[in-house]
Amino acid sequence: MGLQRSSRQAVHRSAVIDIGSNSVRLVVYEGPARAPAVIFNEKVAAGLGRGLAADGRIADEDAARGLMALRRYALLARHMEVDNLQCVATAAVRDAVNGPDFIARAADAGLNIRLLSGEEEAAAAGYGVLAAIPDAHGIAVDLGGGSLELAEVANGEVGRCASFPLGVLRLPALRIAGPQLFERAVRKMLKAAGWPGKLSGLPLYLVGGSWRALSRLDLELTHDPLAVLDQHHLPRTALRRLVRATKRLSFEEIRAIPGMASNRAASLPDAAALLAALVNIIDVPEMTVSSSGLREGLLYQSLDAETRAQDPLIVAAEFEGRRLARFAPHGRAIADWIAPLFASEAHTDSRVRLAASLLSDVAWSANPDFRAERGTEIGLHGNWRGIDIPGRVLLARALHAGFGGADGDFPAMGELVAPERLERARQWGLAIRLAQRLTGGVEAPLRASSIARIEGKLVLSLASGWHDLAGESVERRLRSLAHALGAKAELVLL
Repeated sequence: MGLQRSSRQAVHRSAVIDIGSNSVRLVVYEGPARAPAVIFNEKVAAGLGRGLAADGRIADEDAARGLMALRRYALLARHMEVDNLQCVATAAVRDAVNGPDFIARAADAGLNIRLLSGEEEAAAAGYGVLAAIPDAHGIAVDLGGGSLELAEVANGEVGRCASFPLGVLRLPALRIAGPQLFERAVRKMLKAAGWPGKLSGLPLYLVGGSWRALSRLDLELTHDPLAVLDQHHLPRTALRRLVRATKRLSFEEIRAIPGMASNRAASLPDAAALLAALVNIIDVPEMTVSSSGLREGLLYQSLDAETRAQDPLIVAAEFEGRRLARFAPHGRAIADWIAPLFASEAHTDSRVRLAASLLSDVAWSANPDFRAERGTEIGLHGNWRGIDIPGRVLLARALHAGFGGADGDFPAMGELVAPERLERARQWGLAIRLAQRLTGGVEAPLRASSIARIEGKLVLSLASGWHDLAGESVERRLRSLAHALGAKAELVLL
């Protein structure tokens, strides 16, 4: 995906009400359509799917709890001035005998509920993965309370889709017969629907709270230095330690893991067993966690082709940079100005460098002693899409250096990023820092100057009429960047 300019940056507010088997949730988004940020997220554990196994009905008390949540959400959405509200129901309402009655009663709150088929639910999850990981190639696997959805994702599109009655609320009954018979039952279900077929051997993209909880356990077991779930990578070999851990650890020990919800902790052994079965059946080489799923997929499906083609990382960084900049933002101009110094780097790194340039003014309002820390936090833990874990570390390293952080203060990232890439990100930050000091945070001086590496020298050139831009602080930052690049600093007044 190219580093194209985002042509549509209008800010709007959208929301999705998701009526699932475990919970009823409202998520409100604001920002550019291609990369909206969550500004409100609330769920009620209505448990609409709890009673289906007994009599096929949503229990009256669960329905009442769900409808109370829906009335609250409808009222909030109106007063939050949501432009586009989608309300969808999935497996529990789809399968319940009294599902139509529940939908009719929800209409009294002014909500028009769209009942998704299993295939539509799978497609939305698949598009949710593509919204955050545009180059995803494999199978999106969405585990909910009532069902499991599979969707083929490749070349920016969703292919085959299927839904199976393998939600976490149904798994305990299926697992009673033991692991071998459980896997055989799952295999039989998938085979009857033609899965995996030609998709055997592809990676999985894990969608849903149960998978995220399992991945949170993996972060705890491996003492991951970053502990970010989105795009957390799980090799096939990780499954053995996860399955062992869910058998060894008590509920209290799992629940004590930071960020682990009680209901997720309780279902972790079932989720691990199902994932192990899927990995064996599909012959999965690796898995990647996607924090973007059905709700984000619904929003993505509503976009036109031009907006879908935008790079979500660049769109989000540009929006955030504009929101927090002191003056008119000019991150792209900075990126173009420093580009000659990094002409040989890979495209994957170039887009992170562009994101760092777009965010080059986001920490100015922080206490000066903590600007580097703020930049690091924004890079590591920002609500970014379209960036993997190494990319987050590179972005944070560039912002840390760009805001004047001492090299020894950047947090240790273990083996998440190769040292040479991390050093290059530091160089990006020093180049951005020079640009910001030279220009005072405005764009015009960039057009009257240039930076280049020429025969072992780092040459900063200033056009006639702009010589007064030079000064001690500029020359000091020029020398610092030159030292990082293994060059000799030179100032040229044209």
